[in-house]
Amino acid sequence: MTFDEFTATLKDSMPPSVAPVLVALWHDARGDWARAHEVAQDVEDESGSWVHAYLHRKEGDASNAAYWYRRAGKPVERGALDAEWASIVTALLSGRTQS
Repeated sequence: MTFDEFTATLKDSMPPSVAPVLVALWHDARGDWARAHEVAQDVEDESGSWVHAYLHRKEGDASNAAYWYRRAGKPVERGALDAEWASIVTALLSGRTQS
């Protein structure tokens, strides 16, 4: 699935058949932070930690976000949230999750 195909599904009522971390980002993009967080926290690998970090940064909880960025092996992001979302989605869709 491409980034454009993924973002096109945001108009649908159900997420596409993708990895749970991408489902979490799908829910986030549709404005359901709580559901996104619920899905992300159940993914116990670096990609789940990365999405979890992003979600806590979006929430405004910088210290919790920093913890999750460390667990993901990623630097703490400070740029625009929408750019980070796109970057994470692109990396996850392409299988590139390493720094």
